[in-house]
Amino acid sequence: MSSTTTPHGGDFDTPTLDMESAELLQTISEHGGYAYVRMASLAATGDVRAAEAALEMAWEQLHSGPWQSVLPVWRDAYSMACLHVARHHNGNGEFKEALRVLDMGIIMGGTLLRKDLDSAIEKVSERANSSRRVSEGSFEEGSVNNSEQRSLVHPEFHVSQVLQLLPIKSLSSKIVEKRSGLSLDKFLKDHYLAGTPVIISDCMVHWPAKTKWNNIDYLLRVAGDRTVPVEVGKNYLCTDWKQELITFSELLQRIKSNGGSPGGPTYLAQHPLFDQINELRKDIFIPDYCFAGGGELRSLNAWFGPAGTVTPLHHDPHHNILAQVVGKKYVRLYSASLSEELYPYSETMRTNSSQVDLDDIDERKFPKVQDLEFVDCILEEGDMLYIPPKWWHYVRSLTTSFSVSFWWSEGECSDAP
Repeated sequence: MSSTTTPHGGDFDTPTLDMESAELLQTISEHGGYAYVRMASLAATGDVRAAEAALEMAWEQLHSGPWQSVLPVWRDAYSMACLHVARHHNGNGEFKEALRVLDMGIIMGGTLLRKDLDSAIEKVSERANSSRRVSEGSFEEGSVNNSEQRSLVHPEFHVSQVLQLLPIKSLSSKIVEKRSGLSLDKFLKDHYLAGTPVIISDCMVHWPAKTKWNNIDYLLRVAGDRTVPVEVGKNYLCTDWKQELITFSELLQRIKSNGGSPGGPTYLAQHPLFDQINELRKDIFIPDYCFAGGGELRSLNAWFGPAGTVTPLHHDPHHNILAQVVGKKYVRLYSASLSEELYPYSETMRTNSSQVDLDDIDERKFPKVQDLEFVDCILEEGDMLYIPPKWWHYVRSLTTSFSVSFWWSEGECSDAP
């Protein structure tokens, strides 16, 4: 194999890789990855073609069977190859491609080299920002004079415009209680321990995200070249649903064209975006309520997509605060005590999802569903919705929407009377 050597200008440091490389390659050899080890060793000397070959080999191993059956060492091998390939692109000034490869290492790779990937992304992003050239046909900063035109969501929205799109009986029964300035003690007593939902208002006024995330130019600047996983289709229960990896700028393009994708709306759903893009993580704060009861934060996820995206009726195992940063959502909730009446799927992977499609209820199969008691609401910008564990919920975006979900575990006082 002829080689192409990576230039060293604009290199980034990989201290963990340098320290762990020999042991990682030995482990890969023990699992039969001799060809990978040969290519990775050449890649470490700057052989670009060898780096790309190693990346392809690791990719094939990641797709050799069900994800849970993939050996962790191959995920680390994939991260290693990503670092080698990204170093080449960075040295050539191909910053977008370098970021794409590094993001793939974060999304698909293992944990061993995560610090090196994060550090490399920071270095590449710095170089990219200093030499940024706005591509023709992209969202150009300053390309429109009216700042409102660069906003994701415009303020002129009325519920009457979308009422006919909501499930039957929406907003006609019990509305979720809304409380402003709710103290931790009141939250713990009236909602956490009682297991009842509540909307908490006025808790996001100090978040930079409240203004920054409605600005397209800002999102492009901090995240435009980053690669993210998205869902395409009506929802994850539909047969035509699929997943794609696209850049954040392409996601913005699709959202601005009303979710435009031939396969249906594009939705960044339940993704740990803030572990991936530190600039966005700095724009939010973990609500104090998430520490109620002495539990621990389990996950912090982003939900970003156009009007019309739907998360079908399901329940989650943890306490959940859904923070509505940009736009509006409709949310319907059913008590955990109604699980059997909501016909959960029997398949292991879907037992937390209901067979009932609230947008088109089959009254012959599910005759009693329409008589079940529920609470619902429209979640406004700046609202936080507390959803107790195992409460069933259906969510529909009424506008372009950017939300954050905070999951946390039970604490010691959750068994209090």
